[in-house]
Amino acid sequence: MNYDRYLNPDIAAVPPSGIRRFFDLASTMKDAISLGVGEPDFITPYHIRNAAINSIVDGETQYTPNRGLLSLRREIGWYLEHRYQTRYDPETEILVTVGASESIDVALRALIAPGDEVLVPEPSYVSYSPSVIFAGGRPVGVETTQETAFRLTPEKVRAAITPRTKALILPYPNNPTGAIMEKDDLEALAKVVRETGILVISDEIYSELTYGGLRHVSFASLPGMWDYTLTINGFSKSFAMTGWRVGYICGPAALIGVMNKIHQYGILCAPRQGQVAALEALRSGRERNYEDVVHMRESYDRRRRLMVEGFRGMGLECFEPLGAFYVFPSIRKTGLTSEEFCEGLLNAQKVACVPGTAFGPCGEGHIRCSYATAIDKLNIALDKMADFLATL
Repeated sequence: MNYDRYLNPDIAAVPPSGIRRFFDLASTMKDAISLGVGEPDFITPYHIRNAAINSIVDGETQYTPNRGLLSLRREIGWYLEHRYQTRYDPETEILVTVGASESIDVALRALIAPGDEVLVPEPSYVSYSPSVIFAGGRPVGVETTQETAFRLTPEKVRAAITPRTKALILPYPNNPTGAIMEKDDLEALAKVVRETGILVISDEIYSELTYGGLRHVSFASLPGMWDYTLTINGFSKSFAMTGWRVGYICGPAALIGVMNKIHQYGILCAPRQGQVAALEALRSGRERNYEDVVHMRESYDRRRRLMVEGFRGMGLECFEPLGAFYVFPSIRKTGLTSEEFCEGLLNAQKVACVPGTAFGPCGEGHIRCSYATAIDKLNIALDKMADFLATL
């Protein structure tokens, strides 16, 4: 039976994730090393796991309020105010979601009417453009380049804005490039926002993972930007809690209230034990000066330097990432496309990376490698990549 006539053609036409393809191939190969999926190799700290275990033992297995446990929302509010100088009312301006991914989905579905445009920096996370399409909108790519440290420039944003532009996604620290936006960069963008009135969806899931003594600046903390900003964050990356699926979105009550309707009817609430674990992560973090986060960040920083030096030692040009846990080296000098390079490397050396084109057309000529894995494996992977380059 042909089911094409039943399917939404726009959604059916969206290609599968370019990240998962190479990860799935690597999973079928014995002794393969995957640098493909952005998942911390750390286990969620014991005291966080134990809080969830105790919650189950105590019989806390019921639904939570749609917006999430009020105790968790209050702790999120404290965290954002004291870490990033943004203040939100836990009652009306914070929504706990099933990972930051659901936050992206409900934000776009609440905002986008058919035909609205959303500016999506490229290269950037693979889900943004498909999520815009799923919401009935049109993603408009805004190119970033290595020459500008993969930062989003106000000139390119302004040039991409049309009367149909509803919002800009601001994904920094960035996946896949590891780029960050400093305060001066954000203030230049804020001027464009003030003049045009577009909304900003600021995905700050990697906010705790910045290096070189630089601290993340939240876009909503800039003068006048709170009213124009939806801030997305979560626990997967910074707290090594990917499988718990807890994220959150914060912003003006009038917007969060509509997003809660979508969440309420489609999801009801994030898993209770995930929320309990997230609450423990923030409470203990406050009491211990976020020692778990600091430990992981320091480890990632060592791996970051190892990877950059390794690629440069092979003769590949490699932008120095200052955030997240990815490197995005250029492989143009090999003469191969990103897809050809990754397929050849996987088949010859059993090392899986992701083609830069998975993150937008301007990612061509680059590959993404996650360094959220053990240093001994990273060293082996770098040796194997050097051997592969030597055969070209």
